This record gives sequence, structure tokens and C-alpha cells, in this order.
Amino acid sequence: MDGLGPRIKQLRVQAGLSKAALARRVGVSDVTISYWESGTIKQIGHERLVSLTSALDCSIRELLDDDSLNATMAAAPAAQSRAVLSLQTHLTAPWERLENHGEEALSTVQMLTQDCYLVTPAEHESFDFLYDGDLAAVAPCEQFQQDGLYLLEREGRLQIQYLERLASGRMRVSGEQLQGVTVENVRHPPFRIIGYVRARWSRQ
Repeated sequence: MDGLGPRIKQLRVQAGLSKAALARRVGVSDVTISYWESGTIKQIGHERLVSLTSALDCSIRELLDDDSLNATMAAAPAAQSRAVLSLQTHLTAPWERLENHGEEALSTVQMLTQDCYLVTPAEHESFDFLYDGDLAAVAPCEQFQQDGLYLLEREGRLQIQYLERLASGRMRVSGEQLQGVTVENVRHPPFRIIGYVRARWSRQ
């Protein structure tokens, strides 16, 4: 992440923060901030990236600008220049539309969590829990893993809903506009699970 260090310093200076002040906001030592900015520490976990965006009052895109993103991707063995994938309600999941995942999909092994894709709503699209300009790290999966947000396909549309397993063994599905609806037949639910949302970043 050689390109990320100078970017962190640039945003810190723009925000009028000292290394110590930024360190307090992120929850690390000022020495760690120095290591990040100098490039001594090249790997920054996704939780720290999220904390940095909050502390610097910037979006993940501003933090991972083109130079930083390219430098991050170059650290991966087979990485090339990638793009954030657009999520649309009436189309299949973006990684399912790709012919060659290795050349077109954004791998987040170095930035976020292994086996995730970074997605954002397409223009004029909106989802529960994910809005214009927001980013989400989605790990493709076909089965319920744990309580949390999932990307689902229901009646030909993609949507993001909160799934939780009840003590009875049944599943509850909730959205921002939908109070919990219980799914009786968890083996054959009225939707297809496409991915698990491991992390989200808001532009605000």
C-alpha cells in the first residue's frame, strides 16, 4: 500500500489533525500512524480502513484513490487494474455476469476480506441498507452462514435483507421497510441467497 501512506498523510493534513489526534480517533498509536504514512506498514485491515474514513471524514473512494487502489492491487500476485461493480435490482449479481472473474472483478484480498467483491448501487438504484455512493464488501455464498445482511434474489429482483436464525430453527427476514417475516421452510425459502455482506461504508 505504498500509495495509501501519502494519501493518509494528505487527508490528515487537510483535516488539520496531528498524528496523535488521528491515532486517538482511529484507536491506534501515533507510531502506527507514522508507519502507515511512511509505508513501513503496508497492510491495513478493513476495520482500520473504515476507522480511517470516519476519522478523516472522507469516503472509502477518497481514501483509496486511483493511485492507492492500483498500488494495493499490485500487491496481489495476479492483480490488475479493477473497478467497483455496480449493483442493479433487475439484473443478476455483478460477479455472476462476468465471464472472467480474474480480469474484471475487484478482489479485496489486500484491502478488505478474502473472497469478497466491492459493490455500489448503480445509478438510480437503491437497496435497503445500501444507498447511492455507499460501498459494500459482499462474499458470494449460497447458504445462510450467520445472522447478518445478505444479498438475495427474489422474484427476479436483487435485494439486501437482514437474515437471522430463530431459536425455533426458522429464519426471520427483515428490511428497513419490512418488519421481520418468518420463513417456515428454511430448506426451500422463497428467495435465493447470493452473497453475505461482510462490511459496508457510507459516503456520509
